[in-house]
Amino acid sequence: MSGERTLVWRVRTPEGVAFTFRLASPVLRMVALIIDWATVTAALSLLGSAVALLKPLNADVAGMIGVVAYFGLQQGYSILMEWRWRGQSLGKRLLRLRVVDERGLRLTFSQVALRNLLRFVDALPFAYLVGGVAAVVTARGQRLGDLAAGTLVVWEPVEPAPDLAGLRGEKYNSLRIEGAVVARLRQIVTPGEARAAWQALARRDQLEAEARVRLFADLARHFQGLTSIPPEAVDGVSDEQFVRNVVDVLYVNRG
Repeated sequence: MSGERTLVWRVRTPEGVAFTFRLASPVLRMVALIIDWATVTAALSLLGSAVALLKPLNADVAGMIGVVAYFGLQQGYSILMEWRWRGQSLGKRLLRLRVVDERGLRLTFSQVALRNLLRFVDALPFAYLVGGVAAVVTARGQRLGDLAAGTLVVWEPVEPAPDLAGLRGEKYNSLRIEGAVVARLRQIVTPGEARAAWQALARRDQLEAEARVRLFADLARHFQGLTSIPPEAVDGVSDEQFVRNVVDVLYVNRG
């Protein structure tokens, strides 16, 4: 790996399709970290007030609850948020940052837990110095926790919706009548996943037939695994058409 810092992260699938993501700058990551610190500090303040109310009843129990809750908040906030929000804490979400697997695979809980448990190392000796230096000098902006977990932090800027005029077919979109499914997909599909599906459709004619079938089979399996989809919505629908239907409901609003 070159020591030169890169600004983008490129992943090439086994089918030869490349996707590009923008790496988050150390400055954006630090601002997101400050927001998260402020959130945890506010939560700890509320916790302290609650524990103070319990002390007159039983000081020992109140102290034990305070200690357990304190460490739970300190260690559990980022782990829980990044796992529930698919790689985002509150600070990351506000700044459109996301933790992703460096190989382009789905982020696992063990990766989320490991990168956050190693924050105490990145925070040494003070003011997040070790982690900050690592993020600046590594080619892909990884702190020690990211290097150990095999993760990256990417920036997902607001992008205009892609031009789907050339991708829409004449076939009926069976997902359109499934309002709950459409709402769920719009909620849980990340911008990166939506963009990847659109790019696959845009480049489908550049793929060999076998690679094209495998790619859209993988994409269809991924989207179908995100939420329960009624059998009638996929019955008789090819994998490529299903991905086209998903992209259509993600990007296009129809009255």
